Amino acid sequence: MTYCIGLRLNSGLIFMSDTRTNAGVDNFSITKKMFTWNVEGDRVITIMTAGNLATTQALISLLDERSKITSERNPTILELPTMFQIARLVGTTLKEVIDDSNPAGPEASTKFKASVIVGGQINGGDPTLFMIYPEGNFIEVTDDNPFFQIGEAKYGKPILVRAYDRAMSFEDTIKLMLVSFDSTIKANLSVGLPLDLQVYEAGSFAVSNKPRIELGDAYYEAVSSGWGDALRTALDQLPSYKG
Repeated sequence: MTYCIGLRLNSGLIFMSDTRTNAGVDNFSITKKMFTWNVEGDRVITIMTAGNLATTQALISLLDERSKITSERNPTILELPTMFQIARLVGTTLKEVIDDSNPAGPEASTKFKASVIVGGQINGGDPTLFMIYPEGNFIEVTDDNPFFQIGEAKYGKPILVRAYDRAMSFEDTIKLMLVSFDSTIKANLSVGLPLDLQVYEAGSFAVSNKPRIELGDAYYEAVSSGWGDALRTALDQLPSYKG
């Protein structure tokens, strides 16, 4: 399992993903789940993946391999003119990988399924995000639904719903997302550090901030312990049940 968030602000986009994969409780490993293509001055495209590891790795490899081949008939992720067309290409490629993984039929193909968040900006368009389903179809972020989660989403969603504001700074949004991840990590063993973070400033068409938050990171630990203390304080301040 995994956990990834893509979130849109007035000032741009933020992506965060964990790196834990597991094949049973005694077989954990670290695997990158965030991938970026950047043509400075023209576009930044970021993809985060969740689901079957063989499927997601094949998806990223195909997109990357095809991006190196110029073809007027089949424009690549580096050539398509809109984010909508990028999302359609990623969806088509994902469906292709899933179908090719199991030629025996759709019933058994569920084990090869994966979900994807794709976001970014192409010159001439606005920053945006799409969530792509295993069937290849997708939805776009809206003002009413300003973020997407894939993977183990349920534990970290309440804090995002309650506290998100599209006018937030990047710094405050990162703090919010870390609380969401901390809640998920504490509730589910299959999600864990390190966390990959990417900040994209609208109109920059460049990626300048891609840190990895490692186990023992001082800021993450401060947010985690501070959030726990704040919850206990808030609980103590609520009126007691009178029965």
